[in-house]
Amino acid sequence: MAIQWFPGHMHLTKKAISERIKEIDVVIELLDARLPGSSANPMLAELTSGKPALKVLNKQDLADPARTALWLDHYNSLPATRAIELDASATTPARRLIDACHALAPTRGSMVKPMRVLICGIPNVGKSTLINTLTGKRATKTGDEAGITKVEQRLVLADGFYLWDTPGMLWPRIIVAKSGYNLAASGAIGRNAFEEEEVALELLDYLIKNYPAALEARYKVKVTPGITDEQLLEEIGRKRGAVLAKGRVNLQKAAEIVIYEFRSATLGRVTLETPDEFAGWLAAGQKLDAERQVKKDKIETNRLIKFKKIPRPVKPRHAESADPDASDTP
Repeated sequence: MAIQWFPGHMHLTKKAISERIKEIDVVIELLDARLPGSSANPMLAELTSGKPALKVLNKQDLADPARTALWLDHYNSLPATRAIELDASATTPARRLIDACHALAPTRGSMVKPMRVLICGIPNVGKSTLINTLTGKRATKTGDEAGITKVEQRLVLADGFYLWDTPGMLWPRIIVAKSGYNLAASGAIGRNAFEEEEVALELLDYLIKNYPAALEARYKVKVTPGITDEQLLEEIGRKRGAVLAKGRVNLQKAAEIVIYEFRSATLGRVTLETPDEFAGWLAAGQKLDAERQVKKDKIETNRLIKFKKIPRPVKPRHAESADPDASDTP
């Protein structure tokens, strides 16, 4: 299943960023530390046109600290980029953000030349909670649901430091299939855009391979060699009492339990991708997308030829082969 979710207000956000970016000095992109690659918006790189970038790995208290360190190293190795980890509920995150932005744009930040910062992120990445913490008041509505913030707003974070907040925005087409599942598991995608059971199975498949001890500790099950995600989901359902008539397991209820406990970190501190894993998924997704585009272009070309919108291509003329029966003598 290809998971996609791009509501109408996200088109407006894209337009707002395109207009605002001309006067911005630094772009802060808030990422989910549990899925830093999947939660990085590829469309944002086009919109921000090479502006200095601060990657903030939010919800780091829910993520695997060893993997968070790998992602920080990865982003800090990129040009004109800095990366820090953050918990949006921290009481004093403003100074870390301000210092990081000054390092990226050292000539900005005075009353004469104020620092102008745009903060972006996917839905439900914790941006509204962070904004409220930064301003010391309830400036934006928060909740564990994608797509709550829908309007742009400007905030004064400090003297000579202006912050523009934008609504959470995904991208129109997710070409990395694994990213779609990870985003759905994190709560970044509206609940009507995916099947909980399918997302839970993908999540369990990854956890079996990478966090078996966490599964055993939380659900009191044995993650034996060769166990499948389907078998484990059914076993979790039985352990949690999600049982229907005649002993059948309510897989929908079991899936909801698994997804909720990943999101709340009651399952443990889990990160669903490493930089190397995501690079592999992205390369495979780009290759598949290119192949699909070739097929799409061929179909469109044939359609245009059929309706005589364009001429049929001329086949290359090949040299005539010699007549094997021909004689060399007159």
